[in-house]
Amino acid sequence: MSPDGLGRAGRYQLSQLRALESQSIHILREVAAEFERPVLLFSGGKDSLVMLHLAEKAFWPARPPFPVLHVDTGHNFPEVLEFRDRRVAEASAQLLVASVPEAIAAGRVAEPQGPDASRNRLQTPVLLAAISEHRFDAVFGGARRDEEKARAKERVFSFRDEFGQWDPKNQRPELWSLFNGRHRPGEHIRVFPLSDWTELDVWEYVAAEELEVPSIYFAHRREVFRRDGMLLAASDLLPLRDGEEVFEATVRYRTVGDLTCTGAVESAASTVPEIIAEVAAARVTERGATRADDRTSDSAMEDRKREGYF
Repeated sequence: MSPDGLGRAGRYQLSQLRALESQSIHILREVAAEFERPVLLFSGGKDSLVMLHLAEKAFWPARPPFPVLHVDTGHNFPEVLEFRDRRVAEASAQLLVASVPEAIAAGRVAEPQGPDASRNRLQTPVLLAAISEHRFDAVFGGARRDEEKARAKERVFSFRDEFGQWDPKNQRPELWSLFNGRHRPGEHIRVFPLSDWTELDVWEYVAAEELEVPSIYFAHRREVFRRDGMLLAASDLLPLRDGEEVFEATVRYRTVGDLTCTGAVESAASTVPEIIAEVAAARVTERGATRADDRTSDSAMEDRKREGYF
């Protein structure tokens, strides 16, 4: 054991995290230098809060030189919204909210109907409208290449056409970590600073930096019901079907989002080290295990990304 209390594995882990941190900070600074109107997507989830923390480090002692944007379905977990507002205020960042309920009220999008209705797909047109309204030319997203196969096709700088759409066959090479941000008016670039991170890296970084995360990531007692192999939160937004019953269980969430399609997992992990141990042993990605909207087809995420999804 070395004098710093870390064994060889511990020192390697920290050096790996510092390499990832350095790479992400380089990407954030490149975007700030190349683009006129960048924005950081921020849901209050673990990936976006790591991005915000990296942005604070990248531009310290100044505040991040771009606003943060949350696409709010109106069906988010209250714990996450409280955390979102508090964390953005701590960073002295400007928070913009693109509201799905407001878009529905204005007739710009239609409220989904039916037993499996979810507002999650409505995030795409609302996001594209916000990008157009504010003339954002670069949009930071928290996608990682280990979470979903469509996101593994992304470049770090992902070109989007004038309609905000993504064509995986029309992306630019990134040899030697050289990023091409060239675009015409109306087009924009989605930028993914966490491209080389994994879910485990994110949690180990949360531990190393002692970052606060929303409380629903930790094991807690909650009323849930089982649907299609998932544990969904008991809510007036989710009428029970025949045979479904509400019960109380100790659960936590691996990802946060619209509560109508975000499932919990049974877990006793109530600390960050316990979550790290649980994630290290997991064999299913968090979206694959807990997001109902990703289960509609094998290409569900890719289809939505082609339309302009995150």
